[in-house]
Amino acid sequence: MSAPSLSPIRLQIEGMDCGACALKIEVALKRLPGTSDVAVSYQNETLSLQLDDTQTSLSKLEEQIRSLGFTSSLVTEETRSLPVKKPSLPLWKTGKGRLVLLTGLLLAAGLVLERLLPAYAVIITSVAALISVAPFAKRAVAGALAGSPFTIETLMSVAAIGAVAIGQGEEALTVIFLFAVGEVLETLAAGRARAGIEALISLVPRTARVVRDGQIVEVEAEALDIGDIAIVRPGDRVPSDGTVVDGASEVDESPVTGESVPVFKSIGADLYAGSINAHSELSVRITHKAADNTIARIIHLVEEAQESKAPTARFIDRFSQWYTPAAMLAAALVIIIPPLAFGQDWTTWIYRGLATLLIACPCALVISTPTAIASGLAAGARQGLLIKGGAALETLGKIKTVAFDKTGTLTRGKPQVTDIITFSADETEMLARAAAVEANTSHPLGKAIVEAARARALDIPATFGGSTAVPGKAVTARLRAGFVSVGSPAFAAEKAPLPEGATAKIQAMEREGKTVVVVMAGKSAEGLIAIRDELREDAAAAVKALQARGIATLMLTGDNQRTASAIAGQIGVDAEAELLPDAKLARISALASQAPIAMVGDGINDAPALAAASVGIAMGGGTDVALETADAALLRDRVTGVPELIALSKATLGNIWQNIALALGLKAIFLVTTLTGTTTLWMAILADTGATVLVTANALRLLAFKSRGK
Repeated sequence: MSAPSLSPIRLQIEGMDCGACALKIEVALKRLPGTSDVAVSYQNETLSLQLDDTQTSLSKLEEQIRSLGFTSSLVTEETRSLPVKKPSLPLWKTGKGRLVLLTGLLLAAGLVLERLLPAYAVIITSVAALISVAPFAKRAVAGALAGSPFTIETLMSVAAIGAVAIGQGEEALTVIFLFAVGEVLETLAAGRARAGIEALISLVPRTARVVRDGQIVEVEAEALDIGDIAIVRPGDRVPSDGTVVDGASEVDESPVTGESVPVFKSIGADLYAGSINAHSELSVRITHKAADNTIARIIHLVEEAQESKAPTARFIDRFSQWYTPAAMLAAALVIIIPPLAFGQDWTTWIYRGLATLLIACPCALVISTPTAIASGLAAGARQGLLIKGGAALETLGKIKTVAFDKTGTLTRGKPQVTDIITFSADETEMLARAAAVEANTSHPLGKAIVEAARARALDIPATFGGSTAVPGKAVTARLRAGFVSVGSPAFAAEKAPLPEGATAKIQAMEREGKTVVVVMAGKSAEGLIAIRDELREDAAAAVKALQARGIATLMLTGDNQRTASAIAGQIGVDAEAELLPDAKLARISALASQAPIAMVGDGINDAPALAAASVGIAMGGGTDVALETADAALLRDRVTGVPELIALSKATLGNIWQNIALALGLKAIFLVTTLTGTTTLWMAILADTGATVLVTANALRLLAFKSRGK
């Protein structure tokens, strides 16, 4: 039997304004044959799933969505490649806006006719109420048939029809109208919550000035090709990622990195899309198409992060699935027990039971977590703190230890050769041979050797067959004169004893925080090259900020213990040195098994350790690797971003618990007032709508989060 042919489908859904809406669609589509991996995000108004169209066609899928009261459109690679700010319709043109007008007119007509024909008041308001509730009842029935019998539409429809049954048509009309108004308010609040992403989208200019056939012409940014030369005038935004080929100017990169201080850019410097040219005209060679520039990638990553549910959100979803039936049971008991057990008036307790139904609506509770997570992710992205999921955002606030790589993380990542000591060879020839061995390396120490040779304009000899690396030990290449290796002192000592006095010189330089490599011809040591990588200016401040929060700090490095201790001593962090990649991975895994740990690295050499940590944090100013590796990336390329990430996480976690307390607290208060007869039906529906709006407004406060340390 052949396996089903599944295709990934992504739809844009319009009309979702809370987590309950998303949950209703998710439950309905999971029941359709041939669907799997169904994920709905009300923040992004998106649905993604795997679909076997031999069992369920796309048209049937969209029909099911329409039956629930939403509209959908297929997202293709072309329509998704470049984020576009969605135009918003006037409220009166939307389906929910029209429902407000309809229910408002029916309420007004019912009240007027009730005054004109008092003898038929109950009939008039009851008929108007039944007409008003029909659209919501239709959605309730569709939801029940699709597997969600306990939706807000169900609760409201039962309450309204029940009110009509006991002769409270006027109040039923009011409840339906207020519910329709509440849905519009929730739509407005949800739109405001999406403002974080909308703000990022607006950073990218829609047009660009490019050189075509010797003339400067204005084209759509989407039409830019790699290699095009764009002219960026003072005050203009850079239309896509590129490299400066002519001119020099200060550039404001805060839209991408969150760094408020302008950065000087000259020929050869990289530019990010959305950055603002401050002073002089720049000619920029485009290196990424508009759909693949830094801003576009950040937007897609944040959208994907918002679509992934955080642990608390998953728990709330599970909780709400039994909470609503339990609330309906409680409302039924409120109606039945007092009249049967204590001889109370049926009409009074039916009324109070119906009010209990409205108060029990879980909307505010369901959105308490995802709205806060969405705001936190968007706020972080605007501050250069990119977090790739709600789970990572939650975990950051629980971190007990932060482990740092040394090179490129606590240090600048651009070491320089400081000393060259020869034993038998000429200094210039030895440096040239070492550069030949390291010519194709990506390791910072190897690059420093190559740059030192080029700075002296040395003739770097060719290798035969390329270089062979033993991670953490040495790199070896075959030159015309024979095999040459550049390796650690320990590696060199394994091959042959070092010359007299060499060990003392190595130790002296390592005490100064320098890394020493031995250049060997065959098994004979020719000399030493010392390299030092300076600390980042903010490394000490970052470590101090973490320790002030009670978080342990640790430096893990493959460098020798003396160099590691010299660096660690300057910033007050514990150090573990001479760790090969597998040893670093094992150390992180061991620490992660005891308590949540974050690993901070450059996103390339530290990939295994980053993956093993509770949260992996990649350094990197918007590079592909920084955006695609680990769970979070520091786009400002500053170590102080680590405590800022943790501060954002704690602020988000605090906001989530505030939202849960607001949602449940208001329900508890109104439940008491309902049972005592104080709360009316229209007050009950306002309580539900009010709780939803309050929770959303509270979550939106996170959009104003400002990272410290700029």
